[in-house]
Amino acid sequence: MKNKPYSPIVGRIAALFLLMITATQGHAQGFAGLGTTADGFAVPERGRALDFPQDHGAHPDYRIEWWYLTATLTGDDGHDYGVQWTLFRSALQPGDRAGFASPQIWMGHAGLTTADNHFAAEKFGRGGTGQAGVTLDPFAAYIDDWHMRSRADAGADPYDRLDIRATGPDFAFDLDAQAQGPLVFHGDQGYSVKSFDGQASYYYSQPFYDISGTLHLPDGPVSVTGQGWLDREWSSQPLSDDQQGWDWFSFAFDDGHRMMGFQLRGAQVFTAGTWITPDGAATPLPAGALQFTPLGTERVAGRDVPVRWRVDWPDGGVSVTTEPLNPQAWMDLSVGYWEGPLRFSGSHTGRGYLEMTGY
Repeated sequence: MKNKPYSPIVGRIAALFLLMITATQGHAQGFAGLGTTADGFAVPERGRALDFPQDHGAHPDYRIEWWYLTATLTGDDGHDYGVQWTLFRSALQPGDRAGFASPQIWMGHAGLTTADNHFAAEKFGRGGTGQAGVTLDPFAAYIDDWHMRSRADAGADPYDRLDIRATGPDFAFDLDAQAQGPLVFHGDQGYSVKSFDGQASYYYSQPFYDISGTLHLPDGPVSVTGQGWLDREWSSQPLSDDQQGWDWFSFAFDDGHRMMGFQLRGAQVFTAGTWITPDGAATPLPAGALQFTPLGTERVAGRDVPVRWRVDWPDGGVSVTTEPLNPQAWMDLSVGYWEGPLRFSGSHTGRGYLEMTGY
C-alpha cells in the first residue's frame, strides 16, 4: 500500500503548488488564493443554470475546483470509521493547453479516521500529461492510482454510482457509492454566496449515497457500510480578503433529512446552509440563519482546535451537539486542516462530517 515515489518533475509541481498556497496564507486560509483577486479568471454569475453532465467535469477558466467525498461508515467489527477522498484543481492561468503547457495543477487528499488513529495521504499532478484530471465519457476523477469513477447505468447521472479508491502509506480503501436521491443545489440554484462582500462559488452536492466496501488498515481489512456525501464546487475568488478560515458541517439525520452548514470566520462571521428533505427538496438557509457555538477545544497538531460544537437553526427547530469520532483528525499535509466524522444529538440524532480550516 506504499505510495509511488515522486518523480523530480512532480516534486517541482508540489513545490510550485506550495508556493501558491503560502503566498496567500497571510489572507484567507485554504487552497491557491481563495481570498485573492480573480486575476482574469471567470467568476460565478447568479442565474447561470448548472448543466449536466458537463458541470460534473473540470472548469479550467476558474481558478479553483474540487470533487470532495466524505463517508461515515460502520465496520463488520462494530467500529465507526470515516473516509475522505478529494481531488483539487488549481489554475496558474485561465484555460487549458495540451502537455506541459497546461496551467492546471492537481492535488489529491485522502483520509481515513478511526477512534484511535487518523491516516492521511497526498498526491500532486500536472495537467496535460494524463497523470491527473477529470473525464466525462465515462466520468472519472483521478490522480495516479486514486480514482472516483462512474459505474452508473447508461443514461443515468454519472454520479448515481461511483467506485472510489485511494491508497496511503498505512491505509487504503475501495468503496462503492450508490445514490438514493437527487443532486442538491446550494444557495440560489447552485450560486452559493460566501461573504457579505458578495464573493460566491458554484456549489452542488450528492448527499444521498449508500456506501459499501473495504478499508485496508495496518491490522487488516474491514468490510464497511454507511452513508456518503459528495461536494462539487468551483470559483475564482470565493472568499473575502479578511476571511481566515471556515467550519463546514454535513449532517445526515436519522429521520432521513440532511443539512449542510458553514461559517466563514473574518471581521464578520458569515454563515449559510441548506436544509434537505428525504426526497431531495432543498431550502437555502441565508446568512445568519445558522448559529455555530464551539463547546471546547483540544490541542491538535500544536494548536487549539474547537472539535465539539453546538449547531442551531432556531427557525427550523434544530439544535444539535456534535462529538467527533477522533478529536485528533488533523490532515497533516501541505495545507493542514481538521477533517473527520462525528455523531450528533439533541433535537435530532445522526452522523456527519466536519471540516475546519485556518486554525
